Amino acid sequence: MANEYGVLRLPVDCESLRFNDWSINYEKSHILKSMCHLGSDKCCDKNDANRCDLCHYQHTLELPHLPDMVFHKNKLVLQHTDGALMEFKPMDALALVANGKDSSVEVACAQEWRETRSEQNMEQKYKPFDWTFTSTYQGTLNDKFRSEPTEQTLNKMKLMQRENILFYHDLTLYEDELHDHGISAMSVRIRVMPSGFFVLLRHFLRIDDVLIRMHDTRFHWEIENDYILKEYIHREAPCSALQSSVSFWTNPDEMQNYLPVKAKELHKLYFK
Repeated sequence: MANEYGVLRLPVDCESLRFNDWSINYEKSHILKSMCHLGSDKCCDKNDANRCDLCHYQHTLELPHLPDMVFHKNKLVLQHTDGALMEFKPMDALALVANGKDSSVEVACAQEWRETRSEQNMEQKYKPFDWTFTSTYQGTLNDKFRSEPTEQTLNKMKLMQRENILFYHDLTLYEDELHDHGISAMSVRIRVMPSGFFVLLRHFLRIDDVLIRMHDTRFHWEIENDYILKEYIHREAPCSALQSSVSFWTNPDEMQNYLPVKAKELHKLYFK
């Protein structure tokens, strides 16, 4: 069906699961349009309650430009009957990208990246904001969760056990190819098993011949617990130190085994 602007509306893919006291659902749809519905050189007013999705993102985030692909309607939601709510949304993830308003902020690898590019290309492509779209987003939780630091680690042996998969999905929140010089992608995936659920939120950055960086946040709930174990890990290394793993540079699941850990945090998220 076409809307009033003659643009075909694509169907939204969605699925829900009731699992113990949790309601789990995801929505998946097309990427954010690259042009305002008013025209290519137009923009909705900031205070217009009916502004288009593109203008809503631009006015809210105030980034010089958005990633190549923003899946603005994609989201994963987990809600407990006692009120605890956990969401994973592209807008919230992009809100943590440095927008250049703080003049003291410079992307950590910007100098190395500039040195690999000609001056002419640099003038065209370098922007005074985090052009890598790096985000330390760790999900959106409401105040029904109570977070406490812990030394308890994820039960990896439990996660590696073979179990029936009751629910699985992998959602991309946003992605950018960095002017064909790599990739920056934020994604979230979930699997639900009889023993509980596991969520992996990941930002993966590869700047060709410069750097590979990963921000992983894992959430593991086992049905006998009244808390979710959360693990956040930042891994990073220059490509010059990763020559033995070149064949895996495009595979985040493999690269996590080669990147040194820069920071790690463990928390218990109590929801009762």
